[in-house]
Amino acid sequence: MSALPQARLASHYVVHLPEPDDFDFWRERARALVQCGVAPEHIAWVEPGGSGDLFAASAAPGDEHSLPVPPADARPVRANRRFVSLARNAALHSDPERFALLYRLLWRLQANSRMMEDKADPDVRRVEELDKNVRRDSHKMHAFVRFRLVETEDEEAGEHYIAWFEPEHHILRANAGFFMRRFANMRWSILTPRGSLHWDGTTMSEGPPAQRSDAPGGDPMEDLWRSYYASIFNPARLKIGAMLKEMPKKYWKNMPEAALIPELIAGAQTREASMVEKGALEFEERPETLAAIDKAIHACRKCPIGQLDNHAVMGEGPQDAALMIVGEQPGDQEDQAGRPFVGPAGQLLDAHLEQAGIDRRDAYVTNAVKHFKYVQRGKRRLHQNPGAKEIDTCRWWIESERALVQPKLVLALGASAARGMLGKTVSISKVRGSPIPLEDGSELWVTAHPSYLLRLEGAAREEQARRFDADLAAVRARLSELA
Repeated sequence: MSALPQARLASHYVVHLPEPDDFDFWRERARALVQCGVAPEHIAWVEPGGSGDLFAASAAPGDEHSLPVPPADARPVRANRRFVSLARNAALHSDPERFALLYRLLWRLQANSRMMEDKADPDVRRVEELDKNVRRDSHKMHAFVRFRLVETEDEEAGEHYIAWFEPEHHILRANAGFFMRRFANMRWSILTPRGSLHWDGTTMSEGPPAQRSDAPGGDPMEDLWRSYYASIFNPARLKIGAMLKEMPKKYWKNMPEAALIPELIAGAQTREASMVEKGALEFEERPETLAAIDKAIHACRKCPIGQLDNHAVMGEGPQDAALMIVGEQPGDQEDQAGRPFVGPAGQLLDAHLEQAGIDRRDAYVTNAVKHFKYVQRGKRRLHQNPGAKEIDTCRWWIESERALVQPKLVLALGASAARGMLGKTVSISKVRGSPIPLEDGSELWVTAHPSYLLRLEGAAREEQARRFDADLAAVRARLSELA
């Protein structure tokens, strides 16, 4: 890397981090070391309790005398927003090599400012994986922390609630603000093997690691909580694999409602079997699982499209996806394959999603209309746009899917998809680029359908592609905010 100065002092350094989640400390030291031209292979990053290179120059937290000092004319260190966003989360991972990985990426960014756009780069892919794992761990902490009331001798202090949680990564302090805001008027403690948090209604304090035996085993409110859980249990959890992926058994011991799950699953299975057996495909009762929707749309003949020689195409993707992508209808190739967005428009969509940093595999992808509308011309089936009445009839299915997936954000591709979500026609040019609140608290974002780009040529296509990319970038940024 000729653009960087060569290190002029000791050839190896050890940097001791004061805390395993101290990203700001790492960033400050990393910036100085890059400015001094210290290559990644000459630095060991050591967490509390770890060990470094016995033959390296070492600096404990607060002791900077043994580390090189950047020259007065050192160039500013370059780090784009995407790197900083991923690095801040990746620093919370439990991988002992994470800080070395981050420094290596930062070092390489100085020579290639667009490196973070390279999805095939192993370092970029690894930091994206660390970021995803940390976000998933934080999501589970938000979902599965259960506070239990404990008895205290200090009556004036009021009720005290304690929760036990076992995070996989160093996420405790990063999530303190979430629980402080959500339980602002409650005195609580969260105990974990990695440390503890204590909130007295005014001040947040940290404590040492705890053991499971330090947390209470139950309280009188749990019977009420179990009754509530049984009443709102969603039979969509009939997909056991999906449920266990979202709520692994390791968390069950901390959740009073977990003892009810086997019985509730059995009840959900019986209910769905009864519905299918009776042929309950009318619109009076919503299907309660995605599998039931899949069966129902194949039997649906509520509009003329369903009576054509075609096949219903069900949505696909994680049932707990934060992003739901809605297209217009299946095309000829989707009808034959039985999957959404596999034809030319789908391939173009995949390319733009990847460029925007959105992994299609993390999204639930479906269509506003479930059957392919076409007119026969010899051996060819030519696409026809669905009418408003046909879109409105199919809203039953797209709304049923959305009720089960419960995405935080819905991306509608084209006017037909927007009508399927809103029940009315809107102008894409007027509503694109900003969120439309939906009744369940999620957000709808509208953009053009990728098939529209395929019909354009030259400068017009380039301009619309730029607008499409800008819409996807805004969606990606909003997903990060909602995570």
